[in-house]
Amino acid sequence: MPKVNMLDLSGEYELFRDKVRTAVDEVLESQQFINGPAIKQLEEALAQRAGVAHGIAISNGTDALLCALMALDVGAGDEVILPSFTFFATAGVVARLGATPVFVDVDEATFNIDPMLVEKAITSKTRAIIVVHLFGQCADMDAINRVAKAHGVKVVEDAAQAIDATYGEKKAGSLADVASLSFYPTKNLGGFGEGGLILTNDDKLAEVSRQLRNHGESSRYHHDRVGGNFRLDTMKAAILMVKLDSLSEFTQRRQTNAAAYSDGLSGSFVSPPVVMDKCSHVYHQYTIKTAHRDSLQKHLNSQGVGSSIYYPVPLHLQACFSSLGYESGSLPVTERLVKEVLSIPCHPMLSEEDVKHVMASVLSFDHACVEC
Repeated sequence: MPKVNMLDLSGEYELFRDKVRTAVDEVLESQQFINGPAIKQLEEALAQRAGVAHGIAISNGTDALLCALMALDVGAGDEVILPSFTFFATAGVVARLGATPVFVDVDEATFNIDPMLVEKAITSKTRAIIVVHLFGQCADMDAINRVAKAHGVKVVEDAAQAIDATYGEKKAGSLADVASLSFYPTKNLGGFGEGGLILTNDDKLAEVSRQLRNHGESSRYHHDRVGGNFRLDTMKAAILMVKLDSLSEFTQRRQTNAAAYSDGLSGSFVSPPVVMDKCSHVYHQYTIKTAHRDSLQKHLNSQGVGSSIYYPVPLHLQACFSSLGYESGSLPVTERLVKEVLSIPCHPMLSEEDVKHVMASVLSFDHACVEC
């Protein structure tokens, strides 16, 4: 029986092995492990790719989001609006700054934050809105930016899963005041370890972010503010530069795999992901919906097909946020989705036969007999 894993990082490495080792050797020979030339190369390449003025390399995706909020002076007494249907870091960084996460529901079709509910959640304490481009598709940024502008609120893109996704003529990372990327190994541009980046067109935000990533230092041993050690290692940046050359090709492969799934699964008992007209989806995850999610996952496992549930417990119901007073039923769409979503393999190392096997395995599940 064929086995299809959710990821194939070993397969990716085989493609890059020689170039990666050359890049690593160059860093080793230079001994510039911190702030070496690959850092600036990565920053400039990704800023240009996103169509923004500034890229600031950061230690990881969580720190990139944290540093961006710090640059916006988010702190105690502030509220930050964000979706509950996302990875924990989106809310964790808000709480770490002493601010209050304000969770709102998402659009059922796209899984992204609902702009109408964002507007209803704004108060005099709202400092920022964090928009998550979940699974690789941009949220409705025109609507969100209109709301933010009307209320004088900053917008932050959590684009960790959406590098190279487009919204109209623009790319993820260029659609708000500031954005964060992640290079966690499983991401579309995955590094060899942790890594992240801040993107912005705001010169002041860029200057402050660069200071904050180096303990708030404005010049050697002079600190205008308290920051942290959010620096990205040179070696990681050098490896990312090697992999960046293949990002467009890998994105196309993901989109080709996704198109095959959506065509083959259309009209079945599962709902394929919906792509909005003005968006291009980069399929960090290909996420289907079904009322028989748990049984389907067991069936796929029996067929040698990997799958994952992102994310089984919504953030507003996490124990660490219980003091905020959210109860079961507070965000009904999110609470339903976390019981129905299942991500299936869509990575760029899949063969046509792999895609066919995954699709056949999904369709062979007898959902009518789940209770038999």
